[in-house]
Amino acid sequence: MANELYFGDNLRILREYIKDQSVDLVYLDPPFNSSATYNKLFKSPTGDDSRAQIEAFEDTWHWGDQAAREFDDLLRQPNTDVAEMMQALRRFLGENDVMAYLTMMASRLLELHRVLKPSGSLYLHCDPNASHYLKIVLDGVFGVENFRNEVVWKRTSAHSSAKRYGPVHDILLFYSRNSVYRWNQLFQPYDQTYLDEFYTHVDEDRRRWRRSDLTGAGTRRGETGQAWRGIDITAKGRHWAYPPSVLSKLDRQGKIHWPAKTGGMPMLKRYLDEQPGVPLQDVWTDIGPMHNLSDERLGYQTQKPLAVLDRIIQASSNVGDLVLDPFCGCGTAIESAHRLGRRWIGIDITNLAIDLVEDRLRRAFPSIQHIKVNGRPQDLEGARKLAERDKYEFQYWICSLVDARPFKQKKRGPDTGIDGITYFVDDAKQTKKVVLSVKSGENLSVQMIRDLRGVLEREEAAIAWFVTLAKPTRPMREEARKAGLYVTGRDRFFRIQVITVEGLLNGTESALHPGVSLGPRSMRRLKATQGPKRQGELFAETAGRKAGEVIDILESLRPTKQARKRPKKVPQIQVLKKPAASGRTN
Repeated sequence: MANELYFGDNLRILREYIKDQSVDLVYLDPPFNSSATYNKLFKSPTGDDSRAQIEAFEDTWHWGDQAAREFDDLLRQPNTDVAEMMQALRRFLGENDVMAYLTMMASRLLELHRVLKPSGSLYLHCDPNASHYLKIVLDGVFGVENFRNEVVWKRTSAHSSAKRYGPVHDILLFYSRNSVYRWNQLFQPYDQTYLDEFYTHVDEDRRRWRRSDLTGAGTRRGETGQAWRGIDITAKGRHWAYPPSVLSKLDRQGKIHWPAKTGGMPMLKRYLDEQPGVPLQDVWTDIGPMHNLSDERLGYQTQKPLAVLDRIIQASSNVGDLVLDPFCGCGTAIESAHRLGRRWIGIDITNLAIDLVEDRLRRAFPSIQHIKVNGRPQDLEGARKLAERDKYEFQYWICSLVDARPFKQKKRGPDTGIDGITYFVDDAKQTKKVVLSVKSGENLSVQMIRDLRGVLEREEAAIAWFVTLAKPTRPMREEARKAGLYVTGRDRFFRIQVITVEGLLNGTESALHPGVSLGPRSMRRLKATQGPKRQGELFAETAGRKAGEVIDILESLRPTKQARKRPKKVPQIQVLKKPAASGRTN
């Protein structure tokens, strides 16, 4: 199993598809409901905040029936340390969003620990809002003895923040499964100040070097305690750092400096061009975010620079190893793994993310002909099977098909009549809401349309989409038309649009609103990569790569200048051949 994408809930996919001790390296960058950062995921195209948008994201990690069930499962699983620790956290934190987040993360971290090889490692990428709690969870899952590093990544140069220090860093929590684990030491170039202070000597061939001691403290009885070139080192209470045979070899190579002063001690000439650099430390200040013109930038709000993932993958895996990203997002870890000659598995719960990863890989690696995607329906039968297996994942999939966002992702609780939500900007530059209702059952009724009309009015939405797996009845379509039209400029749209899954899949039906009619979402093109590179070559290439501010994913929904241009002549009348199959009318 390698070089595959999975669409769906990563907890289910890990349990059903990923084998025990099969993965060499796990990298995960899970979302967290930090109001200062992640609510941007649900901003409207104008950038305005909306209470409904904020609720939509906050509910992703909301304490409710689902979190309570997962918490009970944690108490019954074999790792008693995790069970005890989670109960203590619940007593301290209470039943709130943070506790829900930690509960769901604990369930997934236990599965990730299971799939790691004995020599495997895990890196959890987070921000300081939750890193301290997540470290406690990881200590319970992996054991405190297997904690390796808390890495601080300075992700931006400055941040203005009232009444506190500017938050400019992220955290990487690095754990190994066991005490023996894969590790490749990485190095950084020396600081210029250090070079100017210590590498002060230059040979005739212009090679820079510094003096280094050839002896060590204390006397020895072996070879290193013997006299060399007439120098009795033991008389000075020291011993040679190398045996005399090695010292003579170094001298023949011109790597020993003999001082002009008689009786002076010889010194090792440590040449700069022979040194690998400074071993990489746990504070990374040399990789910034992607700037606005970066070739990497895809418009994905939490996208990380390739250089960060390159560094992690080089340090903790070898060519041919398997890298897993269970929250793969726009696929930075996947691209990095492929470039470095590793195998990979990516999992995400949104079809939008899976589409981004597919497109990204094809553009970066033109030789890729096919990418296997598991769990995403390809036809009507596949859609039915997904709905039967998990109606909520079915709803998430439908949301991704119509470019909406899941709304109030509770798996239990009162039905609000809304399964998804999206926004558009009308001709008056006002933000308008579109609500989505998804039906996966066979029993449909006119009352469902009437209920959706009530939701439309209650939410003050402009348009509502009713997406159904079963074939809708004629009375349902007639009831939908009674909701009237939404008119903007020369365009007219049915306020309630009845759409079938089959129509979405075969392209005969669409979920329409003015933003959709203006043109499709654009995506940045990536420069093609010729193929996997050697670790040394790639590290030299990426270590100094600079980057810039991340942007909203919804920015990519804005129409292009070409798409905003109106035709000079617009037909006065257009007759729709299949009015029931489309949401737009002229």
